[in-house]
Amino acid sequence: MSESKIEKLQAEKARLYMGGGEERIRKQHAVGKLTARERLGLLYDEDTFQETNLFMKHRCVDFEMCDREMPAEGVVTGVGMIDSRPVYAASQDFTVAGGSVGEANARKIQRIMDDALKTGDPFILINDSGGARIQEGVDALAGYGGIFYRNVKLSGVVPQISIIAGPCAGGAAYSPALTDFIIQIRHEGQMFITGPQVIRQVTGEIVTAEELGGVESHAYYSGVVHFIAEDDEEAINLAKRLLSFLPSNNMEDPPIFCDDTRMQIEDDDFLNALVPDDPKKPYDMHDVILHIVDSADFLEVQEHYAPNILIGFARLMGQTVGIVANQPKVKAGVLDIDSSDKASRFIRFCNAFNIPLVTFVDVPGFMPGIEQEFGGIIRHGAKMLFTYSAATVPKITVVVRKAYGGAYLAMCSKEMGADRMFAWPTAEIAVMGAEGAVNVLYRSQIEKSDNPAETRDALVQKYKDTFANPYLAAARGYVDDIIEPAETRALLIQSLEILRSKREIRPQKKHGLIPL
Repeated sequence: MSESKIEKLQAEKARLYMGGGEERIRKQHAVGKLTARERLGLLYDEDTFQETNLFMKHRCVDFEMCDREMPAEGVVTGVGMIDSRPVYAASQDFTVAGGSVGEANARKIQRIMDDALKTGDPFILINDSGGARIQEGVDALAGYGGIFYRNVKLSGVVPQISIIAGPCAGGAAYSPALTDFIIQIRHEGQMFITGPQVIRQVTGEIVTAEELGGVESHAYYSGVVHFIAEDDEEAINLAKRLLSFLPSNNMEDPPIFCDDTRMQIEDDDFLNALVPDDPKKPYDMHDVILHIVDSADFLEVQEHYAPNILIGFARLMGQTVGIVANQPKVKAGVLDIDSSDKASRFIRFCNAFNIPLVTFVDVPGFMPGIEQEFGGIIRHGAKMLFTYSAATVPKITVVVRKAYGGAYLAMCSKEMGADRMFAWPTAEIAVMGAEGAVNVLYRSQIEKSDNPAETRDALVQKYKDTFANPYLAAARGYVDDIIEPAETRALLIQSLEILRSKREIRPQKKHGLIPL
């Protein structure tokens, strides 16, 4: 082969690698953003990225700007190694036509998603796009449809992660919503279906793009976003940390990290003194989790949304577990519409990818109120019952303090399929709290008493002595063991090891009908 052909190839690749050119790259850097290729350079192990379809070109010739070349079609796709595991990715290039999605652009993304499905490896989409390429018309819409379709095909088969590193408007927002986890970069990424201008024209409401679709709106209020990053580098590192907890596909178990510094199993006396004697006094459930998991390493998911429940990934003796826990510091750890949805989605993810579930319970019940009832708390709360019951992975529940009524069941009681059910001596397992129960059961007796207050106090104390403890539940076989809090880590590790070979046969069906 002549040197001229090699030189031509090298020159052509060098030109395409520049995307929209030096000036647009400078503009990207000026606003604190990395380019599509720079992001992939951070994501992958050095010299492992194999790019696909670099020379792809669009076929649009009918409208103004259609004849313009768009290097690499405005998206960089390929596969490489992350911590020595294959991962597929597509990184939209905002320097090329604003990263807009047309037919060829979408085909590149679709092909890499198909490859991820074939080999059973995770898929990451770094979003930085102005949306559909308008001049391509229905071809652009069809391109998006093909991406959405593949998001659903990949769902539950390989992990899918979206990084929102720029604008993500209109239909473009739906692909991230169909993935498992969304990482949004503060001030750089925005997501919305209709932008501020359209909203102003249609409803008269005035809002900025950041107010409408920034991290504050989605991480705190809508619950669409799972993680917040301050810049591109933090977003990439978050994606890599998240992947470290996950298997490559639904046929594998999560990776096990065998690090001697993580493997301490000694009892932790801190836990014995953590829960206050006063059942109305809050404490931080993070303290329970961090003193039990390996190296106090807990990757919390949706930290700012519905914070009355905590979800996230951790390890016990190197094995990945999914943590679900009530947070007594927020709304006393009550279950409401948002927290039920948050936990249910996480439970389904863990079950799909063979991740055991550990549940810490301190729940006074479901949130009462007209707003919750009209909002469908019955339907949303039922999602918790459904997802825990449907989950076939190992399930271990620890009742730390309150476990009242239907919320006790919804937090994976023995009857809802918990394989091991432990309770601390501080546990209170009952239909409802003592005060509420006495008001219902003994209202007539209290009203007729010469001293109603004294009678009520005596009845409340009697109810507490009888029911506000774990011993009656243990006597009935609803609790496997009442344990010293300091022993929790060791017992969880032992239980997980025993349950590693768990097999559970369910009736054959296409899928259950979760109350959406």
